[in-house]
Amino acid sequence: MPSVAEKSTSVDLLASQFPVTLPIPTPTTYSNLLSIKDVQREEDLLRNPSSFRAWWTAIHATKEAYSAQLKAERRVSVPDEIATLLGPLATPLARHSLQCLAYLYEAAIVQFPGSFKLWKSYLQMRMSYVLGRQVIKKRAGGRKKLPEMKDALEEEKEDLESWEDGLNGVVGWEEWRSLIATYERALMWLPKLPRLWLMYTSIFFHPMCPSLISHTHARRTFDRALRTLPPSLHSRIWVRYLLWAETKGGPTTVSVYRRYLTVDPSVTEHYTSILLSPVDSVPRPLEAAKLLLSLARKASRGEYVSPEGKSSYQLLGDFLDIVERFSDEVGFDVEATIESNEVYAKADVESSKTDGQLVRSDGSPVPVGVDGAYDEDEDPLSPRKLNIERIVHKDGLEVYKDQAGRLWTGLATYWIKRGEFDRAISTFEAGIATVLTIRDFTQIFDAYAEFCESLINAMMESLESPEDDDDDDTKETEREMDVKMKEFEALIDRRPFLVNDVLLRRNPNDVQEWEKRVALWGEDDEKVADTYTKALEIINPRKATANLHRLYVNFAKFYEEGGSSGSAEPDLDSARKILEKATKINFKAVEDLADIWCEWSEMELRHENYDEAVRVMQRAAAIPKNTKINYHDHSLPVQARLFKSLKLWSFYVDLEESIGTVESTKAVYDKIMDLKIANAQVIVNYAAFLEENQYWEDSFKVYERGTEVFTFPISFEIWNIYLSKFVKRYGGSKLERARDLFEQALEKCPPKSCKPLFLMYGQLEEDYGLAKRAMSIYERATQVVADENKFEMYTIYIAKATANYGLPATRPIFERALEVLPDKQTAEMCLRFAALERKLGEIDRARAIYAHASQFCDPRVNPKFWQEWNSFEIETGSEDTFREMLRIKRSVQAQFNTEASYLAAQTLSAQQNGTSEQSSAAQPADPMAAAEQQAKGPAFVAAKKTALPRPDEDQASSAADLVPQRADNADEIHISDEEDL
Repeated sequence: MPSVAEKSTSVDLLASQFPVTLPIPTPTTYSNLLSIKDVQREEDLLRNPSSFRAWWTAIHATKEAYSAQLKAERRVSVPDEIATLLGPLATPLARHSLQCLAYLYEAAIVQFPGSFKLWKSYLQMRMSYVLGRQVIKKRAGGRKKLPEMKDALEEEKEDLESWEDGLNGVVGWEEWRSLIATYERALMWLPKLPRLWLMYTSIFFHPMCPSLISHTHARRTFDRALRTLPPSLHSRIWVRYLLWAETKGGPTTVSVYRRYLTVDPSVTEHYTSILLSPVDSVPRPLEAAKLLLSLARKASRGEYVSPEGKSSYQLLGDFLDIVERFSDEVGFDVEATIESNEVYAKADVESSKTDGQLVRSDGSPVPVGVDGAYDEDEDPLSPRKLNIERIVHKDGLEVYKDQAGRLWTGLATYWIKRGEFDRAISTFEAGIATVLTIRDFTQIFDAYAEFCESLINAMMESLESPEDDDDDDTKETEREMDVKMKEFEALIDRRPFLVNDVLLRRNPNDVQEWEKRVALWGEDDEKVADTYTKALEIINPRKATANLHRLYVNFAKFYEEGGSSGSAEPDLDSARKILEKATKINFKAVEDLADIWCEWSEMELRHENYDEAVRVMQRAAAIPKNTKINYHDHSLPVQARLFKSLKLWSFYVDLEESIGTVESTKAVYDKIMDLKIANAQVIVNYAAFLEENQYWEDSFKVYERGTEVFTFPISFEIWNIYLSKFVKRYGGSKLERARDLFEQALEKCPPKSCKPLFLMYGQLEEDYGLAKRAMSIYERATQVVADENKFEMYTIYIAKATANYGLPATRPIFERALEVLPDKQTAEMCLRFAALERKLGEIDRARAIYAHASQFCDPRVNPKFWQEWNSFEIETGSEDTFREMLRIKRSVQAQFNTEASYLAAQTLSAQQNGTSEQSSAAQPADPMAAAEQQAKGPAFVAAKKTALPRPDEDQASSAADLVPQRADNADEIHISDEEDL
């Protein structure tokens, strides 16, 4: 094996071949640079030294010639180790081609030193020999002209140049230096072209670039580019500069990014992610936290818009994530936090005394917190740590009150990571005691419970595997674990109370939550009484939720029943005081105050204090002098409108009916009537009460007052009860009075409600009056009632006329009915009329009625009518009449042969679930039905058959159809359609 000395000698031997291009190759320095074939080219260039085209053609011809030779050679004879170290310059032919091309380019540049095209081609050629073959990346889509720096960094990272098989930086150090020197000469001639600078800086990203070039020289080159190029082109350099700084890491990254952030703070979020996960250095969480805090404050003031679309709260959340992750490096400990809080508290007191302004002797006052004032918490260069508690309270809880759960848990997690468990517990307790939503409470409580569980589990694990055998430490740990378990159990038991506290903080006027609070205390009478007292002190009656009065009522019942458990003595005096206080509360609704008085009276009734109950209701129902108060005037207190509460008077009336006298009850009812607050139910109850006590005429007067006060449809029910009671009481003894009452009722009764009154009126005349008057009443009813009730009214009228005068007397009634009833009901009435005529033996009249009704009956929709007419003709008609019936049926079917009627027929047949299909498939029971079935035509006639058929064709088809029928039934009567033509 070769020794180390031999290896180093071989490396030195390879390095001795470089630089190939320094000094600049010329025929005098390199004798083999030109051959006999190149003499003509040289002579042409000497004749035309100022012809750019001649130089460009010569260079490209030479480049293509050497490119073909290099492809043919392919470095077959070169060992892999040498090929890896030397890359494109591994073969003598490659080195010779570089010298020849460099000679031509240098000679051309002497003639055209300001040609960017020539310099670019020359530099690309040199880079291809030193850096290797460039990998061309395929790119989909276009690029933005002026992208944001964040997007520009991502795009540039994807588009950054990459090479294969470059020259090793140690072996080819001299050649790398020569390439750098060439770039420096190019920039000396063309310093304002950004493309040359970008090509130059791309060398620094090469993995084989020597460290002397890729570090300090690269940084100085980037700085020279920024100083040389105009500011409008700086963004193109900064993109490469920042990417290069990220690859180097350490102080280089920090210093470069700090410089750029002074110009453009939009990449601050990207910079913080680099600080937290650097390439080859320790994280800088304090600087990252201060930067994010500064961004969050600026975003909340509207001075910063995140390129990633983050809100100010999301930026503050990222700050909290850093605080939780690097708690020791970012924030103060407990003692420093307490001292800082005291300092800030004193500063706040002093600023409040001066109204937040600092007055100078010269100039106008300047606010202390003006934008641009120095804040050490936002200075990333300051090594001072942060007061996390103050930041969370000032920048978080005071601004984002709807996100209190995340902020409190983040602060508590910070203290847990620092090992300050007592401070964490106090933070959790403070958060639970201040949040206003169930979501935030649940977030904090779950984190609190999880922390307690983890702490207990850690203590249990330490007891299971003790590191030392010290009994005192073990016992101390056991005592601490017992204390923590008790605290955890107490926390779980407190959860319903804590939830209730949250809801009451959100809305202290929520009556239902106060009731739940009372229920949580169970049988603890002292706590229940304190809760009721506190609730009644806090709740604003005008802002309270529904059922505030129930809180007073339940509080009074609490004393009435002797506490929650009922073990104490009932305290009626305290209950009365509470209800007395409740009567002075200005509730939202009058009904709430009425409920208070009613509950007070009921309480007295439960304890058999009947006189006191009546006195309570008398106080409540006291009528003021001015009774013209609007019940719905909410500008007045409820106490002023209480006397018009029907609920209060209804309870008062029930109380008087139960324990009072008839006169006192009548007096209360009369007051209700005088105040004009009675409804129909009160009228009926008053009349029923008088009827029970045998005050018949007074009860009828009450009914009459009710009918005067109320209009239809409400008065209809009163009239209905009144008339039935009157008829039941007097019968026919006061017939004229009864008739007057019915006439009064029917005078203003609407048509849709008068049918029961007419029937009752007619029944009265039948029972106690004249049949003629009864018939006139029924006839009048058929003219007055609503259209939907006329058919039924005519049916009743016909039945009554039949009973009183016989069947012939109903004919004019039927005729009038057919004139006024709608089509569908007319058909039904015609069937009844025809049945009447058949009973009377008037067959022709019945047939005429059927013919009249047929115009309303579609054969497909009303098959019942046609079946009945068919049966009628079979039983009583002749062949001519039957043929006439069929003709009418076809004409009616043609009349209804429209799309709407067809759809109606189809819907009806579908609803009958195939019943019509079964009946049509069955064989007709009699010959006449078979003939009718055969005579039926299609519902629709095709267009090609609209012309009348020829007689000979029709006869032939009829004969063909009749042959099998005659074979089945020789006695069948066939009626052809021809006979109708």
